[in-house]
This record gives sequence, C-alpha cells and structure tokens, in this order.
Amino acid sequence: MRTIVVKPEYEAWRAAARHLLAQRVMPDEVLWSDDPQEASLFVGEDLLAKQPASEAIKVPSAFMDMAKSAAAHTDSKRWALLYRVLWRLTLGGERYLLSMATDRDVRQMQDWCKAVGRDIHKMHAFVRFRLVGVDAVTGREQFVAWFEPDHRIVRLAVPFFEKRFAGMDWSILTPYECAHWDGKRLHFTEGVACSSAPDEDALDDLWRTYYRNIFNPARVKISAMQSEMPKKYWKNLPEAPLIAGLIAESAERVQGMLAKEERPAKPAPKNAYLESLHRMNQDEAP
Repeated sequence: MRTIVVKPEYEAWRAAARHLLAQRVMPDEVLWSDDPQEASLFVGEDLLAKQPASEAIKVPSAFMDMAKSAAAHTDSKRWALLYRVLWRLTLGGERYLLSMATDRDVRQMQDWCKAVGRDIHKMHAFVRFRLVGVDAVTGREQFVAWFEPDHRIVRLAVPFFEKRFAGMDWSILTPYECAHWDGKRLHFTEGVACSSAPDEDALDDLWRTYYRNIFNPARVKISAMQSEMPKKYWKNLPEAPLIAGLIAESAERVQGMLAKEERPAKPAPKNAYLESLHRMNQDEAP
C-alpha cells in the first residue's frame, strides 16, 4: 500500500496520478491525503519520477474538465475517487463510464462539480472590494476583498475578476488561498484569517445606496432571497444591514405605490415609417 500526500490542488493530484497510472498502480493500492501533517509519509513522488514512463495513456478531455472542478471540493475522498475513475476509464476498459449517470463514482463526481459550481457563482456575486490605497508609482487604485467559500474555488473563480476588474490592482483573500492581480500578472498566496480583511470604507456607502435603489418591495420573496443569498454571506456584504429594514417597509411601500395615480401614457413618437406600418395593419384588419 502506498501513501500519497499531495497539495490540495488539481495539478498536484494530476502529476501524482499520471505517475501511478504509468506504473499500473491499482486504485486499491493507494491511500491519498492532502494533509500537510502527513508529508513525512509521502515517499512516492520522487520514486515515481525515477520510474521509466510507459506508453502514453489517452484520457478523455471530459474527465479532465470534471476532475479539475471536483478537485476543488473539500471532501477528503476526492483524490481516491478521481484516481479510481481515471483507472476505470483507461486501464479498466470502461471507456464510456462518464455517460453512465447511474454509476456511483460518476454520480459523486457530478455532485461535487455542482457544489463547486454553486460556490463559484456565489463568489462572483458576493465579493465586495474595498479601496485600501493608491500605488505611489503607477497611480493605480488598490482594492482588497474578503470571501469565505465552502470549497477551494479561488483559481476557478478569479478569471472572472481578472477580466472584469483588469484596470485596478486587487487582492481577494480567503481562508484557503488568496489571489492577487497587479494589472499584468495574476498570482496566488496561502490563505489568511478573517482578521486580514480590510475595514469599512466609503465604497460601502455606494453599495448601500445602489442596493437601496434597486430593491423592489413588490417582488420580495424572503425564502427565495435567502436561498440565493444565504445569511452566511451577509456579514461580509455592506448592503446586508439594510435588508431587514427594507423587508419590514416593503408592505407599506407597495401600498404607497398602488395609491399613486397612474401616469398618463406618453404619445407615440412621430415617425413616418411607424405610421405607415400602423396604416398597413388597419387596412389588413377584417
């Protein structure tokens, strides 16, 4: 039995899995771990690297895409299951395994991918940057955000921020890993504690003003809102303190909206083309 300790990253698992697969090491002969305290047990990587590689083994690209997503999950069983599925797809002869939705291993991978996908969506929606300074050399504003994901999704989620906020320097801090963008390069560092998050700044007032103005009291569905924006994220959202008050006032605001007189319809704009179409419709009417 081999004990393989890898960093909790897809790339680290992939490198170890390729060596194991090349040596025809069966899944039940491997114990996987990403616990740093077990690093002393990791005797396989150097030995595997010295082994002569066998012929190339083709791996379905669909599996690699799923594995990259599933690897971001925090379930400790993910490395063993991913290697087992990899073995079954290649040396195990189950080429069409991923199309079997009823297979237990495939179903578990799909569930992990869905959970990771939901977590990425939440990160895209609920990250709030705060201005912390201006670079004295470049003059670029520097922003920091704190987010607490359920899974190790930082590397999967940050391309969205790299594209959308390319014009500013920013860091996204999480307990698992931190991402940093300086306008040219994206790099990552170890995770940090919540105490490293920045304090409130003037941008929070802008978020609150924006949220207050887009809040529609006539469409309040509390259960649906909490499902989309769970309370675990509220403590990091500058607009969260407004929610209870806006909900409490929603009934009164709706009644006020209903009591207002209906605004008169604006006359149709003078447009020769539209008027010709209107005449054509009248002529064709029975």
